[in-house]
Amino acid sequence: MKILVTGATGTVGREIVDQLAERGHHVRALSRDPGRAKLPAGVEAVAGDLAAPETFAAALEGVEALHLINFGGDDHAPLQTGEQIVALARQAGVRRITVLLGGASMPLDAAVASSGIDATFLQPVEFMANHLEWAASIRGEGVVREPFCDRLSAVVHEADIAAVAVAALTQDGHAGKTYTLTGPEVLSLRQKIAILAAAAGREIKLVELTEREARARWAAAGFPPESIEFLVEVYGNTPELGRTVVPTVERVTGRPARTFARWAAEHAAAFAA
Repeated sequence: MKILVTGATGTVGREIVDQLAERGHHVRALSRDPGRAKLPAGVEAVAGDLAAPETFAAALEGVEALHLINFGGDDHAPLQTGEQIVALARQAGVRRITVLLGGASMPLDAAVASSGIDATFLQPVEFMANHLEWAASIRGEGVVREPFCDRLSAVVHEADIAAVAVAALTQDGHAGKTYTLTGPEVLSLRQKIAILAAAAGREIKLVELTEREARARWAAAGFPPESIEFLVEVYGNTPELGRTVVPTVERVTGRPARTFARWAAEHAAAFAA
């Protein structure tokens, strides 16, 4: 089966590429800069931009399944090109599409849902990989600075998100489904830091920021106002979806979702002194 993966160098996209390649599928990996992608042997790197569908029309030739993300560019802006992407996919004879959702409904989602192509939507909660953002401060100072330290999360391993995507891209029975994807446990911020400390073999101190301090930090990092408001809402008032375990990963893949302790062990070197 020939499969095109967009966002192929992203956190989830790269996992999808790796898992498909391990299973022997013909994988095309779409990137705006394929020369820097460092893809597995046998994976076909192709250049293209989801915000300009004409740039990857040729890459759809012979493709049976397509993985999409619903944002584009360095600013993760919602794609406005869903209708064009879907039209190209129909012309190419694509039979299955998966879409990685970002929480809010975006224009591409509706275009795919009404495309007539078998589609599966993936709605993960917080990625375990997001905690790599702490790596520099932990390595350098042994400190994590975060607001809303009592927040809870059913944090999910990026490899499990990819495994569900791979199943939907390669197997029947997933069309028309929207899968909420979580890990196997609900953890507080303090629990996650304790797990990271054990994996890295070092003490990690948690410093709680006020909301005002957090807003200032995000603004200094270049976050637009709407992104800051989203973070304040999600962290300060985490929706039930984000802090409730569901068994989707195990139901779809046939094995339990990976734990945060496993993720921490896999990435312990990133947090070591």
